[in-house]
Amino acid sequence: MTTTKRNYRATFIIDNRGKEDSVDQLIENLKKEVISVDGEIIAVENHGRRDFARKTNPKFSSGIYVSIAFATSSDGVARLSERLRLNSFVYRVLVENY
Repeated sequence: MTTTKRNYRATFIIDNRGKEDSVDQLIENLKKEVISVDGEIIAVENHGRRDFARKTNPKFSSGIYVSIAFATSSDGVARLSERLRLNSFVYRVLVENY
């Protein structure tokens, strides 16, 4: 049985406070996470550091925004969300169909 792959775009907010890795290394780690759930990377965009409109933590007022477009099956998105929940450098993630 073949699985149908759909296109998704995930927008990540990276929290690199206290991390020794560079932003490029953290983006590579995100790409590896997408590939680990049988995802095919289409495009990667680094939007840079942006201030939050609403600050939940006064010590964390901005984050690095990264968008990754990829293709995977619908269960791949669920597996990716579960894997990213365990990562300490991913502050927030939004996955949408596109």
